[in-house]
Amino acid sequence: MANPIVIAHHLIWTAYGTWLPNDPRGSGSHQVSCDVLKELGDLHYGRKRVQPAGWEIRSFYDQAHQRLRFPVLPFSMDEIRHITEAFAEVCEAERYTCYACAVMPDHVHLVIRKHKDQAEGMMEKLKVLSRERLEAESARFEGHPVWTGGGGWKVFLDYPDDVERTIGYVQKNPVQARMAAQEWSFVTPYDRWPLHPGHSEKSPYVKALKKVGRYP
Repeated sequence: MANPIVIAHHLIWTAYGTWLPNDPRGSGSHQVSCDVLKELGDLHYGRKRVQPAGWEIRSFYDQAHQRLRFPVLPFSMDEIRHITEAFAEVCEAERYTCYACAVMPDHVHLVIRKHKDQAEGMMEKLKVLSRERLEAESARFEGHPVWTGGGGWKVFLDYPDDVERTIGYVQKNPVQARMAAQEWSFVTPYDRWPLHPGHSEKSPYVKALKKVGRYP
């Protein structure tokens, strides 16, 4: 859509030590702040067009994990439950509408409807409370970062079909990793908002769709 109106965000971020700034695959970071990690390779902003072989990635992290200040700890099922309890609290307190959530042992996916908070602000609130919850449950000692620094990735979704496709992708993540399907109480079924039943054809979103011939 020309001049799209964003209706939802796909938010992704990783656990501490699992996607470093100079990851051979590329990253969303602009600098490598740790000197001992700089020695492992150059930084490439964004995903590389040609991805490295699996052995190269494994070799990089075998060396990196020995140099990190804190241990790299995958999330257990109990820890995933603590994380999602924190997510539920944030969604309720901030009135976020979450359409999908998958918490994996080393990363997170969420689909959240647009809000007065920017995508970066939503991620930060979710990351902060979930880190505090893990510390409170003695699942991480105080000071352990829990999440990779520098925020995460955000994908702007501007049409209901895109939202539905992304929801399906997020829901498949645990199953494809041979984990149980995840269902969380704070996740709301998607009703194709803002083209939900009974929507106004005079809304700014509908007008924008009509302008480019994408309505209904």
